[in-house]
Amino acid sequence: MSGSGSQRTGDVSLAKTLTNLDALALGFGAMIGFGWVVLTGDWINEAGTVGAIIAVLVGGAIMAVVGLVYSELTSAMPKAGGIHNYALRALGPRWAFIASWALAGGYVTVVAFEAVAFPRTVAYIIPEISQIPLWDVAGDKVHLSWALLGVVAAIIITWLNVRGVKPASIAQNFTVIFLVAVGVLMIFGSVTRGSAENMEPLFTPGIAGIFAVLIAMPFLFIGFDVIPQTAEEVNVPPRRIGWLVVISVLMATAWYAMVVLTTSSAMNVNDLVHADIAVADAFGTLFNSQILANILIAGGIAGILTSWNSLLMGASRLVYSLSRTGMLPAWFGKLHPKYQTPANALYFIGGLSLLAPFFGEIMLNWLVDSGGPSIIIAYFFVSVIFVALRRKEPTMDRPLNIGRGWKGEVIGWTSIVLTGALFTVYLPGMPSALDWQPWLIFGIWWVIGLVFFVRVPGGIKPGPNAEAELVSLARDRTSR
Repeated sequence: MSGSGSQRTGDVSLAKTLTNLDALALGFGAMIGFGWVVLTGDWINEAGTVGAIIAVLVGGAIMAVVGLVYSELTSAMPKAGGIHNYALRALGPRWAFIASWALAGGYVTVVAFEAVAFPRTVAYIIPEISQIPLWDVAGDKVHLSWALLGVVAAIIITWLNVRGVKPASIAQNFTVIFLVAVGVLMIFGSVTRGSAENMEPLFTPGIAGIFAVLIAMPFLFIGFDVIPQTAEEVNVPPRRIGWLVVISVLMATAWYAMVVLTTSSAMNVNDLVHADIAVADAFGTLFNSQILANILIAGGIAGILTSWNSLLMGASRLVYSLSRTGMLPAWFGKLHPKYQTPANALYFIGGLSLLAPFFGEIMLNWLVDSGGPSIIIAYFFVSVIFVALRRKEPTMDRPLNIGRGWKGEVIGWTSIVLTGALFTVYLPGMPSALDWQPWLIFGIWWVIGLVFFVRVPGGIKPGPNAEAELVSLARDRTSR
């Protein structure tokens, strides 16, 4: 690290401006997007109150184990790109591309999800925004004004990130604080006005309901890994960065469990099924106030903005890392001349999100389902990388060591087994198997990845010098 407080690789550098609170707000805020607002009613209907809580806790436990693995790797290699650098060191360039592309795919689905979620949320408060019908998608009428609202929001969020990570993180901190205040109100309303009778049935018969909720968990928990992606810009000790990963996962688990309990205490399951946005309607019912329901929706908008901002930030750093190691064209690695942010990567990801609102509200479900498999593939790779580095480099400096010797390796193998098992719930024949539309979106992303995969240099061996060798090779390519 240089005395100026920036981390350099090659001829470029990212500004080291994020504090402890900034990093925690990024991780937690990324996980608390809009899914909790629109999906909770379905969770309670499919699994019952306790069944939904079990799915949340199981999903949170799996993510916490992955978070432990991530935390050690982050403390040992605090560089932009996170998983990309870990995989280069442990597995080599080709596997590094696959792991990175998987996580980037998960990020992009969340960014696109928020571009659809924003107009969906605003329409709850102002139904009149849906004007000028365009077409139907899966029975859902898409309106031009509705879609353009998502487009304008995407442009603003992208512009904010181009301006710099610190201004974006300041906005993130304020929205997270507002989101937490809404959560406190939800708990107060549930304790003082909720009913335990509304929570029945506690379980929906069979395990299919729990599985149906569980498949959404990777999508909802993605975000703690934004902290590793931006680690090069976090101005705190490496050991503390690792702990921030774990803390953010625990905070998100508590949040989702709280939302299920407070929502189910406010309205019975039959009313929740027919609600416009279940969590908002439940909140309004607790206080008998549409104004407070709209405040909840404002909390949903805060969640959209925090998740959108964090995942766009993380995705751009990952794409930037792929570019500076020559796996994506050099255009993706260009930094803004004034703000020193990966502007072209931000334009690319922000541009993809502009398309999503034109598919209408149904796109929310498709993006949740299509992002899950890619996210789990990435987390599986992180777990493999952890075990591989434990064996290849036992003396590697690990400021945050989650377990000495075999104890640490057991955590790594546990993460491998859990993530591998979780991937199977998406497959055909399982109670929660995905429809063809999510698999189509998943397939398109990986076909695009295959096109770029042919750029991945061969002949570079895994190890501490892999990234530097690739950066040098990429620089030579660009200069020719």
